[in-house]
Amino acid sequence: MSVSSTTDILSPAFKVDPFPFFANLREEAPVWSTVLPDKTRIWLLSRYEDVLALFSDERFAKSRYNAMTPEQLRRQPWIPPMFRPLDRTMIDLDQPDHTRLRALVHKDFTPRLVEQMRRRVQALADELLDAAMRRGEMDLIRDYALPLPMTVITEILGVPARDHNRFHRWSKVIVSVNQFNQNWRVIPAVWKFNRYLRSFFKTRRAAPRDDLISALMQADETGNKLSEDELFAMVFLLLVAGHETTVNLIGSGVFELLRHPDQMDELRRTPELIKSAVEELLRFTSPVFLSTERYAREDVMLHGVTIPRGGMALGVIGSANRDEKIFSEPERLNLSREPNRHLSFGQGIHYCLGAPLARLEAQIAINTLLNRAPNLRLKGSANALCWRKGLILRGLEKLPIKIGG
Repeated sequence: MSVSSTTDILSPAFKVDPFPFFANLREEAPVWSTVLPDKTRIWLLSRYEDVLALFSDERFAKSRYNAMTPEQLRRQPWIPPMFRPLDRTMIDLDQPDHTRLRALVHKDFTPRLVEQMRRRVQALADELLDAAMRRGEMDLIRDYALPLPMTVITEILGVPARDHNRFHRWSKVIVSVNQFNQNWRVIPAVWKFNRYLRSFFKTRRAAPRDDLISALMQADETGNKLSEDELFAMVFLLLVAGHETTVNLIGSGVFELLRHPDQMDELRRTPELIKSAVEELLRFTSPVFLSTERYAREDVMLHGVTIPRGGMALGVIGSANRDEKIFSEPERLNLSREPNRHLSFGQGIHYCLGAPLARLEAQIAINTLLNRAPNLRLKGSANALCWRKGLILRGLEKLPIKIGG
């Protein structure tokens, strides 16, 4: 297989099985450049050690404002005012801005506090399955993998759970493109998100409650409170990141278990295996398939390829997680795999804040489904399934399954 510079890595067709392509990149072109439809040139790093290094390499910045020359910044597309706060979310910032913002929320997502949500997550999983069991079938994405994490994050924030469908519709559009501020198709979704949250903030200021949004409004870290734009960016990020990746983990994880019945049967027989099982599903499916962007602060030479100053580099997590030099039999799903040094939550200061919550939700969702649906099976053909388009995430649009009889 030869490496093609015209491969459309954003297409749903490519997402069906991108792993052979990236295995070829690891071998032949570990730093590979391509141009996105919006004319943005990117450099993809596909080997484990390079992706791991990228997460903490001081030669790369998270914010393009800390990397590009004044001339490069002048050539950047104009950003409409309502998009500007979203250009400075916590995951887009370097220290010290990132450190300040993360300090305001990290305490709410520690493993100890997340563990206290176990009973609520279990109750939600049972409630969703009660409805599905009565029907005997469901779309696992729409009816289970989506509402569970969305309900949890909206309850943590204090946003009414009844609005979770609209949030998912908006975020689905936003995460399907590479740079939302350069794609006019996302304007309606961002505008609706903006209008809803700004209105909700007014409600909470008038009547604070015991929820994260109220706490963020009152947060004071080293004498600085969140500005209105910072509050909007933080809540936007938590709502989107708080469910989109977990939807993919549960959905793709169950799909792979259906494709590997021996592993599914082993997990049914040994439910205490669920912790290592979820780690292996994180590795094998890579719900966040590419890292978010890093920008070269200077010309960076890597494997004979120069990433110029201001160039956008992304680590292919889905490739790193199957690197033959790190993982034994990387193409085999092994729910007992130990150790498992996957990079699905990143590394360094931008390590996924919600990792403990995503793990808990996936562990409960998958074990509960396998326990309550002993005849779980795919409805229809696997070849008919459609994968979501977009650059960063990899997940199914729908996963129709039968759970009765």
